[in-house]
Amino acid sequence: MTGLSSGPIPDPAHHLAYRACRENITRLVTSAPFVAELPVPACPGWSIRDLVGHLVLVCRMAVDEDPGEISEPPPPPSGIPVDELVITWAALEERLPEVLPRAEWLRRRVLPLDALSHELDLRTALGLPPPDGSPALADALDLAVTGFTLSLHGHGLPALRVRTPEREWTAGEGEPAATMGGGALEVFRALTGRRTARQIAELSWSTSPAPWLPAFRWGPFTPPTRAVEEAAPAFIGSNRHSGT
Repeated sequence: MTGLSSGPIPDPAHHLAYRACRENITRLVTSAPFVAELPVPACPGWSIRDLVGHLVLVCRMAVDEDPGEISEPPPPPSGIPVDELVITWAALEERLPEVLPRAEWLRRRVLPLDALSHELDLRTALGLPPPDGSPALADALDLAVTGFTLSLHGHGLPALRVRTPEREWTAGEGEPAATMGGGALEVFRALTGRRTARQIAELSWSTSPAPWLPAFRWGPFTPPTRAVEEAAPAFIGSNRHSGT
């Protein structure tokens, strides 16, 4: 057959979802001079500048096609002004269309998951609401459920039905022994180490959640001991800062 390209298939969905997160984060971290040094309660020990530095490193690993462990990238660089970091990040992101089509499926999907997770961390740190209808959420939630499924298997736990108002998954093998439900963002945050055991238990469960709680510790994710929202917002945004 002629007329068909032998090159990699374009992957615009993951790139555009990632770009939306990058643009949101860039707008928020450059909204005021003092924002960069504020702490991020969801990432203990990190400032907002550290969070951006981490995102730059993860993007650079993708662009360089670095085969290193993507769930544990190097520590974020210190001392680089956030304005420089976001310029570097934008330049790296422009190269993703060349890279993502030939990247392994996990690399393609983990980029928007990581960016969305940290955008939500940032918004929590600034006392801002989550983005309205993030294009990264649907696939990021799918990937989080996949990781959680592996954790259930590793802990020898029965399958769990995960339900949001829009969708439903079977995490684990066999017939689900229970159902956990909630809003898509709340389920995503619970599956990615941003909700305490108590908050996870406060989701809608068809039975006691206790047997499944160990599985919420997987990959780089560990439920915090204190709700990330309990820290007083360091910066109260206005409507001009809360756009998506």
